[in-house]
Amino acid sequence: MIFKPSITKEELELLPAFGFQGKIFLIESPEQYKMAEKVLFKSRVLGFDTESKAAFKKGVKNQPALIQLATEDSAFLFRIHKLGIPDFVLKLLSSTRITKVGVALSQDVKELQQIAPFKPANFIDLQPYSGKLGIIDNGLKKLAGIVLELNISKGQRLSNWNAEVLSENQLEYAATDAWVTRAIYIKLKQYENELGRTDTKAG
Repeated sequence: MIFKPSITKEELELLPAFGFQGKIFLIESPEQYKMAEKVLFKSRVLGFDTESKAAFKKGVKNQPALIQLATEDSAFLFRIHKLGIPDFVLKLLSSTRITKVGVALSQDVKELQQIAPFKPANFIDLQPYSGKLGIIDNGLKKLAGIVLELNISKGQRLSNWNAEVLSENQLEYAATDAWVTRAIYIKLKQYENELGRTDTKAG
């Protein structure tokens, strides 16, 4: 298994379109916390992302409206602009046992800390991680194309994440972004382990 360092727009368009097919749980009330907490704390690796309402004025930046956390087969979308960040999610983001995987994490984490203080632990940013393995094109869409050979849509990125009701397209987009980060990490980790075994044999 060898990954190309880069991928063109034309190559991406030839790949199969992908949208998350697992269970999506939209968390909009405290009554839903217990189920989400039980599932998420059983996981060892979670895909992580946030979404914010787009700001079209220079210098204006909206706070995150959504936190997405994905397991192998489920995605939990927390509407934090309504709820704030639940205490158990802050605990999870500070957990040294659970790996949280995302892209360009520092800004996301910083923005969440402005909403509620927490000490981030065991986060892995796919951009420097993939770079160490020779991948140059490290935006999420291109990483999905290079590592998973899938073409994910970014069409909902600038939609209104503060809307009273999120559309099905928004839910799928948010779940896909979080799930894909996890899937990319697991495949890259397998590749890294294979490289390590090869080096050992060569030595």
